[in-house]
Amino acid sequence: MGLGISAAGSALLFTTRDFLCRLALSFEHEDDDEHEDETKSKHRQRHASENPFQTFLLPSCPLCLCGEIPSVPSLSVGFSATALLISCMENQAPLGIIAGNGLYPFVLARAARQNGVAKIHVAAFENETRSDLADHVDSIEWMRVGQLNRLIKYFEKTGVRRAMMAGQIAPKNLFDLRPDFKALMLLGRLKKRNAETLFGAVADELAKAGVELLPATSYLEDCLAEQGLIAGPKPAKRLIEDIVFGFEIAKEVSRLDIGQTVVVRNGTVLAVEGFEGTDEAIQRGARLGKGGAVVVKVSKPKQDFRFDVPVIGCQTLEIASGAGAKAIAVEAGKTLLLDKEALKTLAEEKKTTIYGYGPNPQKSHA
Repeated sequence: MGLGISAAGSALLFTTRDFLCRLALSFEHEDDDEHEDETKSKHRQRHASENPFQTFLLPSCPLCLCGEIPSVPSLSVGFSATALLISCMENQAPLGIIAGNGLYPFVLARAARQNGVAKIHVAAFENETRSDLADHVDSIEWMRVGQLNRLIKYFEKTGVRRAMMAGQIAPKNLFDLRPDFKALMLLGRLKKRNAETLFGAVADELAKAGVELLPATSYLEDCLAEQGLIAGPKPAKRLIEDIVFGFEIAKEVSRLDIGQTVVVRNGTVLAVEGFEGTDEAIQRGARLGKGGAVVVKVSKPKQDFRFDVPVIGCQTLEIASGAGAKAIAVEAGKTLLLDKEALKTLAEEKKTTIYGYGPNPQKSHA
């Protein structure tokens, strides 16, 4: 027995597609009414001669309500308008934020709102996420790090089908992990336990529950670091050489999954980020640099941009400047600068260079 769909059922199946076609055509042809009327008339006549019963179907054809399913070429006429509508429809769906510490979740929530996201639901972690984030979102659920099942149930309850990770989890809390049964099963399947494997496994579990984990740069494209001097004093030749050297070392260290930040001076490595985290590595290395250290932060060679994206903000700059660092270099196009304008202002005030280094050295050095 073959699978069949009635004519009315088939037409109903394309209701959304019809709506998009109608909107697209209204944008593209609103100044050409005379031509449109003539087209519609010929279209109706053709269908009336081919199938007089088709007028009883639910409307699917954007031209004459005849029930014909539009072809792909007819959809492409108003593609820009259709794409805009699809984008608006996506923003009506709630966004979930898995929020760690720091400013990142706040910046993301603000950017998502500015991009038209109507509902934001936050999974927050005890002793990590700032409590005042609740004032900027529609709902917030507090949980311990490791309560994976509770996270998934919360997103199911709030109708979240798209989520993002924003903010770090302190290493000490990872050692104090009290996983629920679902997280325990996940950990038992992992041969390696690093940021990539842990967060990747969480993303897989979310996907099984129907939640897509979006890139952590979504809605934040304007916050990505550009190439060249971003703020602060123009770097001298020696400092540029340290940036290039530090970039090569940091890329290799990140490839080995040790860390993504190094501190260098005069071609010497002063500190490499380990499990202690970026801030402590910066403090340790910058103090050894005695006023001339350069902090370099990069992405991994095969970075999964759904999580663990390189980020700096005013807090990073305060720590680096306070410890005596002369410059912070980041990977252009792959590092988020949180509260970008405030960061630039602070860099000028602290007289600390912020520099974007990328795959095009000539442009970076300009």
